[in-house]
Amino acid sequence: MLNEAALRWMNDLSPQGIFMTDADLTIRGWNHWLETHAGLSASEMVGRNLLEAYPDLTGRGLDKYYKEVLEGQIKLLSQRLHRYLLPMPPQVGDTSFTFMQQSARIAPLIEGDRVIGTITLIEDVTERIAREDQLVRLLGREQAARKEAETANRAKDDFLATVSHELRTPLNAISGWVQILRKGDVEPAFFAHGLEVVDRNVKMQTKIIEDILDVSRIIAGKLSLNVSRVDLASIVETTLDTVRLAAEAKGVQVQWALESEPGLVSGDPDRLQQVVWNLISNAIKFTPRGGAVNVRLARAGSQAEITVADTGRGIKADFLPFIFERFRQADTTTTRQHSGLGLGLAIVRHLVEMHEGTVLAESGGEGQGATFILRLPLRAIRGTGDLPPGNEGSVSCNGSEPSETGESGAVSPDYPNLDGLRVLVVDDDADAREMLGVTLIQFGAEVRLALSAQQALAILERWRPHILVSDVGMPDEDGYSLIQKVRALDPEGGGLTPAIALTGYGRPEDRLNLLAAGYQMHLAKPVELAVLVDSIRTLTGSGEKATSSSAE
Repeated sequence: MLNEAALRWMNDLSPQGIFMTDADLTIRGWNHWLETHAGLSASEMVGRNLLEAYPDLTGRGLDKYYKEVLEGQIKLLSQRLHRYLLPMPPQVGDTSFTFMQQSARIAPLIEGDRVIGTITLIEDVTERIAREDQLVRLLGREQAARKEAETANRAKDDFLATVSHELRTPLNAISGWVQILRKGDVEPAFFAHGLEVVDRNVKMQTKIIEDILDVSRIIAGKLSLNVSRVDLASIVETTLDTVRLAAEAKGVQVQWALESEPGLVSGDPDRLQQVVWNLISNAIKFTPRGGAVNVRLARAGSQAEITVADTGRGIKADFLPFIFERFRQADTTTTRQHSGLGLGLAIVRHLVEMHEGTVLAESGGEGQGATFILRLPLRAIRGTGDLPPGNEGSVSCNGSEPSETGESGAVSPDYPNLDGLRVLVVDDDADAREMLGVTLIQFGAEVRLALSAQQALAILERWRPHILVSDVGMPDEDGYSLIQKVRALDPEGGGLTPAIALTGYGRPEDRLNLLAAGYQMHLAKPVELAVLVDSIRTLTGSGEKATSSSAE
């Protein structure tokens, strides 16, 4: 049927398995590849009927393909991949059998115008299929990563749009009321109302900026705690006092229950109050008029547990797993009913984890209200020891050393005067410079204003102020350059003049850098007037006048 050369090539050189049959499917050729991979020699196979030798072919429906090939068709069976070598299945208990994935092609052998037999080519595609499977997996991971990146990108875009909206909204109210009040012909009551609106929106914008900065510190691992022993009952009661007016204005009833005294925990009282404030404010925010918010404090074993439950809009089941993630909001549309950046709960979770506690959210779904459960171990910070109330330490989320002191402590409630104190104010922004000047003059200080570091140095040499209050971000020479030049002066020339950095750069590293550069205090804009006045008095010796004399 085949000449000698063809049979030799088929037997010795082919990189594929090849066997041939005659028209009645009797095997007439069986090459070396098949002997190697099937473990059956040509002497064992040649002369046997294919379907009788391998009844499994009929069981798998392959016999019909050979019948169609004998009718002149060509069959490509690459889609039929088998875990064992075609056509012999592995025998039960045969541990020496080699598994592979195969592709088969069956064609008729034709002589003249008639089919005289079949030829079957078997290819081992195990490695190819493995590579294809690997490519599929890589493609799946790439698609998943792209989808995740697209989701993150959309979240970023939504967040930036929300930030723009949340910052512009209070700015619009401030700008509008300033324009109204500048006319000067408004009724006293209306004027007072306008000031209240401006003050409220300034505080709103300050809170937004503080949240953004907190998230930035969290991402950078630079958010730190000032640790002392904390009475959680006092924290909750103080927070309720601050939100009570907002709840009453909205018609939401807030109920508070101290079920069992949990004892003291170790933590940062300001940060813990921030956590409780966020949870209770959120509950009030998402509870409609006539609803209720229930706050409960109890001891649960070795933990203190604060529960904040509301009868508000609830949380969708598909959003509940993401409730504490940054930049995630259940509603990011322009028609959303509630404002905010979606940062508060993310900050809550991080602060709670810094205190080695847990916080979780529960909700039955939309319209079913929500419950937030905060748990803190009664010794929340490792290694603090038995700190008595007021004995503060510092714990940083990145393990850094306690931060340097230098910021003002308590704010004097009676706004003490600055009579006789000479204050040099440096700021390139005219409005900010003038506002500080007017404010300090009202408290009795003598004030000189400078719009640049160069002008400030000239005034300092002539006038010898008791204290320097300077912006940091200024053209040509910034606040760092100014303080370095001041500290380079002789003590008699003003080199020891106390200095406050009053700046919009409010990160912890900015504060440390400014203190290291030579400032005694760092105050972030916007600053409360009482804090500024109290800081000036602190650095100048509680209002005592410096002994340097004026050259003017």
